[in-house]
Amino acid sequence: MSTRAVLEVIALGVEDAVAAQAGGADRLELVTDMAADGLTPPVETFAGIRAAVDISLRVMLRLRDGFAAGDTEALVRAARELRAAGAEEFVFGFLGEDGGPDLDTVERLVAELDGCRWTFHRAIDRAADRDALRKQLADLPGLDAYLTAGSADGVDDGLATLVAEAARRGEPGYTQQLLVGGGLRLDHVPRLRAAGIDAFHIGGAARTDGWTTPVSAEAVREWRTAIDAL
Repeated sequence: MSTRAVLEVIALGVEDAVAAQAGGADRLELVTDMAADGLTPPVETFAGIRAAVDISLRVMLRLRDGFAAGDTEALVRAARELRAAGAEEFVFGFLGEDGGPDLDTVERLVAELDGCRWTFHRAIDRAADRDALRKQLADLPGLDAYLTAGSADGVDDGLATLVAEAARRGEPGYTQQLLVGGGLRLDHVPRLRAAGIDAFHIGGAARTDGWTTPVSAEAVREWRTAIDAL
C-alpha cells in the first residue's frame, strides 16, 4: 500500500491547475477571491479545470468572508449546480454564534451532496471547542478531512495542537485526515511528518510571489520532493 502523503494546492483557474498537477500535486482546492480567503468559484471555472487536469478537485462552498454561513439556500443551490457540472468533492465548514458548528447548514449541504467526500475547512481553528466540534461532526457522511493550522494564527502557533491531534487518530472524532494548511512552511514538514501527518495544503507557497502570481510547477515540485523525502 502506498504511503505517499497528499499534497493539495489552491487553484484559482486553469493555469494554476495545470502547473500544480505538473509539479506533483495530488489534489486541488478550487476557489475564487482570495481577498476573502477563498469563495465558491463559478461553475465555468470548475468545468474548465476539470477538463484540463485529471487529479482530484475539491470545490469550496462558501459565499462570504468569515465563517458564518449566510444564505444557506444559496449555498445549497451552488452545491447543486456544481454537482450537476460533475463536481464530486467539496470543502466547507461554518460556525454558529456560539462558536460551535452550524449543524443546520452543514447537514443541509451534506444531504445535498449525497455521499460526496468533503473537507471541513479552517473554521475549526476558530471554534470555541475543537474537540467538541469534531465529536459533533464525527458521523456525518463524506467527511474525511479537516483543513487546519491548529490555530487561527497559523501553523507556527498551532504546531503543538496538530501533533497532539495526530496522536489521537482513530479515536471517536479523530478518524478524519489532518490536512495541514495556513501559514505552512517547508521547515514545518519534518516535525509534522514525524507525528504521522500525511496531508498538506498550500496556497501562496505554491507561487513565486504570493497571490500576485500564478501557481509555479517548480514551487509545487519543491514541496512534493520535501514531503516525499520524509
